[in-house]
Amino acid sequence: MRLRKGEERYAAGLLTPAMLIVFGVIIIPIITTFIYTLVNIDPLSSHQGEFAGLSFYIRTLRSSEFWADLGRTLHFTIASTALETILGLLIAVLLNQKFPGVAILRSIIIIPWAIPTVVNGSLWKLMLNGEYGVINAVLEKLHLISSYQSWLGNPKTAMWCIILADTWKMTPLAVIFFLAALQGIDQSIYEAARVDGAGALKSFFSITFPAVRPTMMVIIVMRTVEKFKAFDIFYLMTRGGPANSTKTLMYDTYLQAFTNLNFSEAATLAYLIALAVALLTLVYIRLMRREENA
Repeated sequence: MRLRKGEERYAAGLLTPAMLIVFGVIIIPIITTFIYTLVNIDPLSSHQGEFAGLSFYIRTLRSSEFWADLGRTLHFTIASTALETILGLLIAVLLNQKFPGVAILRSIIIIPWAIPTVVNGSLWKLMLNGEYGVINAVLEKLHLISSYQSWLGNPKTAMWCIILADTWKMTPLAVIFFLAALQGIDQSIYEAARVDGAGALKSFFSITFPAVRPTMMVIIVMRTVEKFKAFDIFYLMTRGGPANSTKTLMYDTYLQAFTNLNFSEAATLAYLIALAVALLTLVYIRLMRREENA
């Protein structure tokens, strides 16, 4: 009994510093931020410090700007996640084959993912520049455009440029996950399918896709949560412009806090984003459990 109590005290001593760090770095900011959503914390307001209740939540949910930001956030999240997942699977299937140089390709495919987001955003901003960008030069040489275009200055193309930049960086992560799943498939199954007369397309949908579907769900969950909270790529490339065409919920949270100094509005947006991410995660977890039980 004494030994067990001694072990419990030793375990408590080891866990206490970690718990204090978690409490100070995570729990206290969460509670403080929630208080900000209920109290007016606006240095420029004459009502600073007054209890506001749920008025910030109600005002935010009634705002057309909030729903527009949510629409742009969903556009970015859905489009980039779909592109990364599809491209990642196709590239992984290719790299799972045996041909000269495949080992080198498997090694260098990770390079875009290893590049910091700051470098990635700056790189694509330079390449998409409307005056001297290399993408304009290439497209003009191929006669796909007649003159240089301001891709990031056009509200119709700015969001797709950010999606392109993000997809280029994060697709290798999906490739790594899919490639690991593909290498776990018994090759004798494919040989048996070929003997039965199954072609490449039928083998893909009958063998490959069912085998990688759990991995696909994991990738979708991970990337959806991360993309819903994306901020750095937008700040680096467009800063919400032009004409708010790339202003997402996370970027609006930044503007409210550090430009408008409206901390209560920013805290409310942050909690609504967290709620949306939690709901998305819950839906994906249920889908994954359904896949496991099927």
